[in-house]
Amino acid sequence: MIRYSLVCEAGHGFESWFPSSDSFDTQVARGLVACPVCDSSAVGKALMVPSIARTDRGPVVRPAQAEAPVALIAEPERQVRAMLKALREHVVSNSEHVGPRFPEEARKIHYGEAEGRSIYGEASPAEARALIDEGIEVAAIPILPDDRN
Repeated sequence: MIRYSLVCEAGHGFESWFPSSDSFDTQVARGLVACPVCDSSAVGKALMVPSIARTDRGPVVRPAQAEAPVALIAEPERQVRAMLKALREHVVSNSEHVGPRFPEEARKIHYGEAEGRSIYGEASPAEARALIDEGIEVAAIPILPDDRN
């Protein structure tokens, strides 16, 4: 196993273990390695200082490891993620999925050409901006890292 110090495009540092250097390269290329802070998959290896044992000083005494594991995600962030997940589940279970037809369906509902109902789907940032400029209420529902796994 190899432990790499990694950094995302936003500069967040974190560590991860990989079976081999090739495994790291493959996982990064497939977008499977993501920053635990911002979820960016644009990550690379950070500069690491090698740990070289000196034989002229005797055994190295290391400080005791912390008894409790360190959480990668702080409790407030965990609570926010739980609320966002609950919001997403509510929308999905109480709305009709219209997929990429979302902008068209939202306009039809807004202008009375289709029955009023709750819908969700996909829209590009430009399409969402155009809907907002027309006075049509839309909201983005974030996709959490857990939703992709």
